[in-house]
Formats: sequence, C-alpha cells, structure tokens
Amino acid sequence: MDLPNKLEWKALEYEEKERAPDWFWALGVLVVAGAVASILFGNFFFALLLVVSGILMAMFSLKKPEMVNYELNRLGLKIQNRIHPYEKIKAFWVEKNPTAEERELHGSLPEEAVKPTLFIKSEGWLMPILSVPIEEEVADNIRNIFKNHDVPEEKMKEHFSDSVMEFLGF
Repeated sequence: MDLPNKLEWKALEYEEKERAPDWFWALGVLVVAGAVASILFGNFFFALLLVVSGILMAMFSLKKPEMVNYELNRLGLKIQNRIHPYEKIKAFWVEKNPTAEERELHGSLPEEAVKPTLFIKSEGWLMPILSVPIEEEVADNIRNIFKNHDVPEEKMKEHFSDSVMEFLGF
C-alpha cells in the first residue's frame, strides 16, 4: 500500500452553533440566581466566580471558530504549530460512517451519520483524549498511517464533557 508522506487537512476548531436570545436570557437568570444565593449564604467569592464565569461563557459563545491546520507527517500529528509525536500517542481511533460493505459484513452497525473524527489517546494528563475533526475521504489514509507507525488502535468515543458541552449549547 502506497501511503502519503504527509497528509494535510483543515477544519473549524469547533462546530458553530446559532444561539437564540433565550439561551442568553437563561444563562443570565442562572448566573444571577446563583450569585444572589451565594451572597445570601455569605460566599462572596463564589458569587464573583459565577458572575465572571457567566460573562466568559457568553463571550465564548459569541466567538467565531477559527480554521485549524492539521498535518499527519513522519514525526506525528501536527495541530497548528504543536506536534504530537507517534511515540507519545498511546492509541488512536478513526470514527467514520460505515460503508455499505462494512454494514453488510458486520450487520449491526448504526444507520445514523456520525461526524468523522480522529481520537488520540495521549500521555497528557490535562487532555488525555483529543478529538480531531477529519474529512471522510482521508479517514482510511489516516488509519493506515497510524497503523504503519505501530500506534495501537483502540475504540474511543467523545468524552463525557464534550457531550455535556454540546447539550449546554457549546
């Protein structure tokens, strides 16, 4: 199999969501109610923390996502200017929509569409699992490159915190 020396793609850093004014009202009501309750219980620091957190959440929700450059090369996975060497990657998983042949072969694969994603389990303690958006067309090449560099393949899914953030509208 002839693998490319370098595979490059771009993706938005996160999926942009349209938020109705009700979302901001709900955030404001929750922050104000929490801050008032904290003040009533004498916890002024927590009230301040809630207000600052609410303001930051509102600002973050208005921020437009940036385009991120990804590159898979002979050294590892490069995200913008940071490289994740193959030696530091404990495992990977490529999540993609199954082909008709794969559905027929395995029989029980889901019909719903999934967002093609590369999951990386790294040695980092702060972010042990990275999820990287990929294009459906390069999914098999990405998998083959990781296998070629002897990185173990381990089934992974999006982290619980990602699911919570998506539920909250982020």
